[in-house]
Amino acid sequence: MFKLMIVDDSTIIRNRIKRAYNNAQFELVGTAKNGVEALALFQKHRPDVITMDLTMAEMDGLECIARIMQIDPDAQILVISAMSDKATGIRALELGAQGFICKPFTDDQLVEALNELVMD
Repeated sequence: MFKLMIVDDSTIIRNRIKRAYNNAQFELVGTAKNGVEALALFQKHRPDVITMDLTMAEMDGLECIARIMQIDPDAQILVISAMSDKATGIRALELGAQGFICKPFTDDQLVEALNELVMD
């Protein structure tokens, strides 16, 4: 079983991700609404997989990805963002994220992306 952490400033999206992955493969260990909360939860729970929004208050997703990768270069991060700016998506991947899906997304797209992360 893989430990999952969800990072998104939208309660609706956090709940949607919780419902979508609902299978025996993932155990939810934390949810965060910004990068500051995410870093604290990451250090406490050391999740195997993280879904990461990019646009958040206090600390955005790009900075959070960079900091998590400094702590654990093997962290598996899936960016889930409404930002369609290719440069930002590429920057997230350069910082260490392993995948990117755009909002809005289907449950199938999310589950497939999460499964790809843990199957590699």
